[in-house]
Amino acid sequence: MLTIPRDVHESLRQHGEETYPHECCGVLLGHFADDGSKTVTRNARAENTRDDSPHNRYHIDPKELIRIQREARERGEDIVGFYHSHPDHPARWSTTDLAEAHWFGCSYVITSVEKGKAVVTNSFQLDGTDEDNKKFVDESAVIA
Repeated sequence: MLTIPRDVHESLRQHGEETYPHECCGVLLGHFADDGSKTVTRNARAENTRDDSPHNRYHIDPKELIRIQREARERGEDIVGFYHSHPDHPARWSTTDLAEAHWFGCSYVITSVEKGKAVVTNSFQLDGTDEDNKKFVDESAVIA
């Protein structure tokens, strides 16, 4: 289960609207509980550095991700997930999303942005033990 504060939920949806018709992307920061659930405390926007097809792919520069992770640790936070938008496509993961996901146990939140408006946001957890058996599992998200 993923718990997201209402303001963070609105922020990531707004991010998708602002970058439309390109995908937005960012990092979800917060805490893992012993039962595997995650609580988001804030989001960090990232630049989509994908040059070839930013309308249906995203990439976070590793240097930016390291900076975000370092700042989070200084605040006592962990990376608990990632988010991105799907312009004019459903809020479901794609085969590319799965291929490019590598943070096991983390949430991957996807917002469908249709004609510039965020409509549906869904969360998926990356499960598995290695790249050969990884999979996304539907995850309930509580907006608190």
